[in-house]
Amino acid sequence: MKLSRKTTRIVVIGLLVLVALFALSRVLFKPAKPQFLTTPVSRMDLEDSVLASGTIKPIKQVSVGAQVNGQLKSLKVVLGERVTKGQWLAEIDPVLQENDLRKAEAGLSNVIAQKASKQALLKQYELALQRQQTMIATDASARADLESAQAQVDSTKADLAALDAQIKQSAVDVDTAKANLGYTRITAPMDGEIISIVTQEGQTVVSAQSAPTILIMANLDTMTIKSQVSEADVVRVKPGQPVYFTILGAPDKKFESKLRAIEPAPESISSESTTTTSTTTTSAVYYNGLFDVANPGHVLKTNMTAQVSIVQGEAKHVLAIPVTALGRKAADGSYEVRVLGKNDLPETRQIKAGLNNNVNVEVISGLNEGEKVIVGDTTTLKAASDDHRGPGGPGH
Repeated sequence: MKLSRKTTRIVVIGLLVLVALFALSRVLFKPAKPQFLTTPVSRMDLEDSVLASGTIKPIKQVSVGAQVNGQLKSLKVVLGERVTKGQWLAEIDPVLQENDLRKAEAGLSNVIAQKASKQALLKQYELALQRQQTMIATDASARADLESAQAQVDSTKADLAALDAQIKQSAVDVDTAKANLGYTRITAPMDGEIISIVTQEGQTVVSAQSAPTILIMANLDTMTIKSQVSEADVVRVKPGQPVYFTILGAPDKKFESKLRAIEPAPESISSESTTTTSTTTTSAVYYNGLFDVANPGHVLKTNMTAQVSIVQGEAKHVLAIPVTALGRKAADGSYEVRVLGKNDLPETRQIKAGLNNNVNVEVISGLNEGEKVIVGDTTTLKAASDDHRGPGGPGH
């Protein structure tokens, strides 16, 4: 059955409309061209460091205590005062020690007097012995009298030997009493600064078991930093490596030094039980890395916290890119990197990498300054976003 001319025209027009709509949809809904996230190859300073937290201590700190009992009579210094070795710091009431010294000297004098008396008696006995010896030669005396005289001489000599020993002991007692009296006058054992006064004037100190601390002094001209290095990093550090730190009060100022030593055991070893029972612990293990730094003006204070960096390597003003731009690693150690080339099309390069601090990596060869390396694109970002949301909707 033939279609009418009018119907044919309508069909043709409809087909043309469909073709036009299809063409328009191809133009309007053309797949979006991928957009690349790039960063330029630029020059920067790189540093690979082991990070640690440390505590600042004086290089030398002494707790000055009392070796004798008594009331703290007076303090000769104030907190923060700078003192020199031998300077008078404090005095304990010396009355008890002075009395002990008098007793010891009196005891020594008594023993010396006893010796003098025995010496006089010995002389008398020796004369009596000589008479008996003369008389016995002429049979004018009994042998028993001679023997008695000899025994008196020998006994007196023995008494004198015992008194000599007592004199030595009494002399030691006098020296001890003098030393104890000297201990009531407390002097500085070194040059330094008074950083703490523990005992105040009027307090009584008792040194029966241990020397009570009166004050603490330290040498603040040089400070020692104890930096806690984790067991994962301690194998990477060694004495002589450059180190620097900052403090909370001056985060922009670097204090530089060199690592002096790594303690062979963690501090926790001193508190561990000596029993053979094995226990499992999940606490982290840290080793102290020690280094010293000059402290002009005493800016650094005792027990400050230091944010420490132990430098493993550094590169100045080198070409670098983010670590996230690195691709597959080849057998020769080079890495694949995607670069945005001509017409904004990606191309793959092989680069030789240098120092890597896990944030940026040095580019030794394969890239030029200013070139744009690809660190991501909209396709991968969309896929990652879809993976994060999951089939159930928003991320969870």
